Amino acid sequence: MTPAPSSRPPSAVSEHADLDSGLLSPVRAGSRVEAAVSDFSWLQAMLDAEAALVRAQQRVGLVPQDAADAIAGCARAELFDLTGIARRARDAANPVVCLVQDLTGAVAAVDPAAAEYVHRGSTSQDILDTAAMLVARGAFVLITADLDRAAAAAARLAADHRGTLMPGRTLTQHAVPTTFGLKAAGWLQALTDATDRIRRLLDGALPVQLGGAAGTLAGYLEYARLDGPRPAGQAGDAAFAADLISAYARELGLAEPVLPWHTVRTPIADIAAALAFTAGALGKIAADVLSLARTEVAEVAEPAAEGRGVSSAMPQKRNPVLATLIRSAALQVPAQAMILNYCMYAEDERPAGAWHAEWQPLREGLRLTGGAAACAAELLEGIRVDAARMRENLDSTGGLIVAERLAAALTPLLGKRAAKAALTRASAQAARTGRPFAAVLAQMPELEGRISEARLTDLLDPADYCGAAAYLTDRALKQETHHVGTAPDPSSDQV
Repeated sequence: MTPAPSSRPPSAVSEHADLDSGLLSPVRAGSRVEAAVSDFSWLQAMLDAEAALVRAQQRVGLVPQDAADAIAGCARAELFDLTGIARRARDAANPVVCLVQDLTGAVAAVDPAAAEYVHRGSTSQDILDTAAMLVARGAFVLITADLDRAAAAAARLAADHRGTLMPGRTLTQHAVPTTFGLKAAGWLQALTDATDRIRRLLDGALPVQLGGAAGTLAGYLEYARLDGPRPAGQAGDAAFAADLISAYARELGLAEPVLPWHTVRTPIADIAAALAFTAGALGKIAADVLSLARTEVAEVAEPAAEGRGVSSAMPQKRNPVLATLIRSAALQVPAQAMILNYCMYAEDERPAGAWHAEWQPLREGLRLTGGAAACAAELLEGIRVDAARMRENLDSTGGLIVAERLAAALTPLLGKRAAKAALTRASAQAARTGRPFAAVLAQMPELEGRISEARLTDLLDPADYCGAAAYLTDRALKQETHHVGTAPDPSSDQV
């Protein structure tokens, strides 16, 4: 059957053809990070890089103050045709070339003399790489704010449920008793580790890019010789290069690189690693929630909200959508990080294709991770914990969950191998017949006269076999206190 044509005219469809509203990526749709890494934000970051460069050149005596002011005044994204720049970028393989043309024209309309100083001595990669660091910084500030929210919520859960018993599960099966507090402490640790990795990037690992056409700063140095007296020779060049790099980094609040990193993509690889780890940490939390929220488990439930979790077909469903969205991001981000790592194979002094391949995976990794972090904060702040259901599930196997403890306790009486064999038979019989594990144990000839009924009852109490769960939970909570108050302010100028 031929599908029915769209009822909308082609012109109405084409009006929205350039939009990416997150229709197929709801985890990040409408999030703060989505806006921070939008095309408009990238355009503004490139303009900020251009304006900062000319201000840095003014600081080292190469550009008149009024020219620097004129260029900075025109470096506003709303003044430019974003879609037009994007389409024209095909002719140069990057958007900086046509952006420089448009910025030069805008400055010339205000101050023709100042237009001569736009992008002077620079190259496209200097501007776009620096813009990438600005965009990443803004996104990371927002991501760490949501990670801190999630960590604070996980810490509250760990403290509130320090003694809440639940089944520990390995390979999907009941293993030994644990506490929900310890599980939440594990989430807290993962969130803390992720935040630490991102903060290390924010604290001096996001550098400006400044190298000129082939990473030698030759263009910048040549204009310096033309525009004013500079000390001759290598010493003069070195002093000028150091001053310019330092001034550029200070203007933007980014780090000073040791070398231009046109083909040494350490900053991008570091970002990729932080994104992959963070998405994985969030994905672990989501995987736990999805498992514990199953109908037959029902130990936790996501926070309720109008319309959340509904099914298009089944009215009884309340799907765990926040955890689902987080998991969807966690499954995608490692692939984006892998692409960024592949792009390290960059030939010569400027790569063809490898650099260009970074931009979209970098943006996608940032916005997926940011969306997942926001979802995780909302999830953990409102998660509902059913302690009674946890205890019910813990008791559902009639004491089988503490078989490991019985093996240790019976070893002095029967020997290690005999105790393990006896408990294996008893466990299998209890599972096969449905009889309580305690009743099966009580009738085992190996135990007759060797252990009292009261002692056996004590050994089968799961509340007395949580090991150091409380202590370990307290350790995680104590560590968390060292991270309080260290997050960047998402409303600061760095965003």
